[in-house]
Amino acid sequence: MSAGMESVAMFAGSLAGLVILSLGQAMVVACLCFDMVRATSVPRSHRRYVASTVFRTLALPSVLVMGISVLVDAVFWSWLDAAMGVFVMVMIIFRLHHDKDEDNWWKGKGKKLARWARKQLSSGRSLAPAMG
Repeated sequence: MSAGMESVAMFAGSLAGLVILSLGQAMVVACLCFDMVRATSVPRSHRRYVASTVFRTLALPSVLVMGISVLVDAVFWSWLDAAMGVFVMVMIIFRLHHDKDEDNWWKGKGKKLARWARKQLSSGRSLAPAMG
């Protein structure tokens, strides 16, 4: 085992690593529960709006947590756990891209955030005080 993989294995086996991985797995479970609520609720309802917003907020961090979990499982040569982690990652990504027309808080925020960033980074503002 290489030195990098050995350090991953040591961190994953420590108390801090186990706590971080457990909290990450709890976030993944919450993400999937909100996806289930979103799938079973009435279209255009407040319940579906909230569930869709929470799912879209937690989906990318959940994929990242599952990727780290799959890496740890691969380091420990636990191929069944690694395969199940990849399955959960693919399922979250599929569900994230499946319903693009869902109404949620994030809908339309990309353009607004880009406009805000462009305004903040524009050269119209001077960072140095005027000499006078």
